[in-house]
Amino acid sequence: MTTDDDAGPTLTTGDGDTELDKRLGEELDAFNAAATGAADQGAFSVKVSDEAGLVGGLSAWTWGGLCGIELLWVRDDSRRGGWGSRILRAAEAEARRRGCDRVAVSSFTFQAPGFCERHGYAETGRTLGIPGGHADVHLFKSLTGA
Repeated sequence: MTTDDDAGPTLTTGDGDTELDKRLGEELDAFNAAATGAADQGAFSVKVSDEAGLVGGLSAWTWGGLCGIELLWVRDDSRRGGWGSRILRAAEAEARRRGCDRVAVSSFTFQAPGFCERHGYAETGRTLGIPGGHADVHLFKSLTGA
């Protein structure tokens, strides 16, 4: 849907826009760096593959000593093989290498908050209203002394 106003800018609503996402990220990175003095250190990933394809992986970002885990997934047939733990430990090691001393992640209640807690993450809050009566659990871990 597009709303045109002859007197000024055009407001457009539509499907996902990768160019807009890129531009918004650049603008927010610049704003955040100016406000905090901490520059974006960038994204990283951890990936495990076998002959069948992707076993699992993780994507994260680091900024100002904080690592934010965005996505963590392990294929169903590999979930009992310890791959989730190995992936998470590898991400924490990379975060430390990048100078981070803390990690934040969120997980829906039907996903893996218990997994994160077993790895030393503590719940810091919840966002209610996830479909099916679930919540988004926010977790945090200090990497100092861990």
